[in-house]
Amino acid sequence: MDPIQAAIDEIESREQGEDFSYTEVATRYGINRSTLSRRHRGVTASRAATTNDQQKLNLQQEQELVRYIKGLTERHIPPTREMIQNFASAIAKELVSES
Repeated sequence: MDPIQAAIDEIESREQGEDFSYTEVATRYGINRSTLSRRHRGVTASRAATTNDQQKLNLQQEQELVRYIKGLTERHIPPTREMIQNFASAIAKELVSES
């Protein structure tokens, strides 16, 4: 488990109103105090969560896109960027950029 998430879980498992110190908890888990504080208060999110929110396609949709590309390749039809972009947009049900 991510040490920051473990520290947050420890903080949240305390009784309501029970005092704690971000510095003390951060030291125990070997993490930065300000990072722990911001993540616990919901000011920032983990990089993994942020990256996941920015993706247009989920894992299943990505696999569908790969099958589409492999199918084209097996039929000796070289997939163009436009073909891939159009299919990805159809899967995502929104416009997908070229990258």
